[in-house]
Amino acid sequence: MNKTFAYGTAHLDVTTCLAIASGSVKGILTTEAVDNINRSAAYVEEILEGTESVYGINTGFGPLCNTKISKADARKLQSNILKSHSVGVGNPIPAEIAKLMLITKMHALAQGYSGIALTTLERIIWHIDNDIVPVVPEKGSVGASGDLAPLSHLFLPLIGLGEVYFAGRRVPASEVLESFGLPPLELGPKEGLALINGTQFILAFAIKAVERLDRMLFTADIVGALSLEGLMGSARPFDERLHELRPHKGCIQVAENLRRLLNGSEILVAHADCDRVQDPYSLRCMPQVHGASRNAWLHLKELVEVELNSVTDNPIIFNAEDTISGGNFHGQPLAMVLDYATVAAAELGNISDRRCYLMNEGRYGLPKLLINDAGLNSGLMIPQYTTAALVTENKTLCFPASADSVPTSLGQEDHVSMGSISGRKLHMVLDNLEYILAIELLYAVQAMDFRRPLRSSAILEACHALVRKQVPYINEDRIFAEDIRTLHQLITGPDLLEAAK
Repeated sequence: MNKTFAYGTAHLDVTTCLAIASGSVKGILTTEAVDNINRSAAYVEEILEGTESVYGINTGFGPLCNTKISKADARKLQSNILKSHSVGVGNPIPAEIAKLMLITKMHALAQGYSGIALTTLERIIWHIDNDIVPVVPEKGSVGASGDLAPLSHLFLPLIGLGEVYFAGRRVPASEVLESFGLPPLELGPKEGLALINGTQFILAFAIKAVERLDRMLFTADIVGALSLEGLMGSARPFDERLHELRPHKGCIQVAENLRRLLNGSEILVAHADCDRVQDPYSLRCMPQVHGASRNAWLHLKELVEVELNSVTDNPIIFNAEDTISGGNFHGQPLAMVLDYATVAAAELGNISDRRCYLMNEGRYGLPKLLINDAGLNSGLMIPQYTTAALVTENKTLCFPASADSVPTSLGQEDHVSMGSISGRKLHMVLDNLEYILAIELLYAVQAMDFRRPLRSSAILEACHALVRKQVPYINEDRIFAEDIRTLHQLITGPDLLEAAK
């Protein structure tokens, strides 16, 4: 590994963040970052020596913000907050998401506005570099004041508590520290609060969603183009001139993708002069529907990269005389766009299901249920039941969590974002979408086989051949769940997109 990223001073993007998590890029602290960190920590020590009350340094937390804490108890206060706020429940989040939390928190703290000690940040880097990832429960955050519960669990190992994933096992953090000869840290003033105040739980889910939704957007275009060929649809609605008249960026991109995917198709030429006036919307309006989802993805990506380089701690330490207790920890900026992206992902599934149904109907020269001997065989009747079920489940997940708020902290935190729920729900919808598109792919390649000997474009023929290497032509009923599972693995891996390149 020779690629590095400078925490706290360089610009962090989604690709780099994922690369650090995978181990292909190493995060480091430059001299500039170290100076900023040490300067901020010194400001906190000055504040502790003074008489002015500063939230979280010499006061209690939340509704206890007016309770003064003595200098002698200032350090104990910080370990107490990690313990008392570790109230998460449910299954652990994926280790990759927890590692993304570590990376994004590290970058925010290293900017030098949080008063955290260099030794604490060096220990976080040790966790990242050695792939010693804390176990974090999935539920318990309301997304303001920061992702308190999950971040508390994330940083319990710093003080020798909680659990971690290490070498393929889930073990007590104390055991791993002991095996490396490392003592638990004693947190200094403000450090516990700095560790748990922030949006890194929401942000980590958002980062991974940017990657997953990006893949599904391209996959939807590929699979949709295959379906269009199977249904002998027209490419005229993808004409560049049409989309210049309504120039939404995502719609233009999808139309361009579809033109490229279909370029050189014999199937298109074969029915150029047919008497069909226009196609159903699920074919004709792919640029508008897929494109609207792509617009939502662009918005998500934009806001995620702003958040990646933001300081979401509280209070913010500008110097010993200038601290601001504000609301940078509030998750609403991400919560709303994650809810938007959830609708976008669900809509890709909705239109995909409609294309599956269309291919089953026996229209445009295709056999009913995409099998020659229908009656004895049910053919592809039932996989569309699965897409219908998944589409409906996705609709139930589209209620925006950010539209709700339950007051917490005795009313001190009287509006919260619920962004943690927005982030988790988006991934549930993406899970379902991947299966919906896998099922449409099963339909589309079967429909294309009924157009032989006509050939599609070089790109779509490569995609068709890739599928047929793993899933044979359907000439009689079989256990289609096995085909769906195979195609799900195909579209969630790199091979289909590589074939389309």
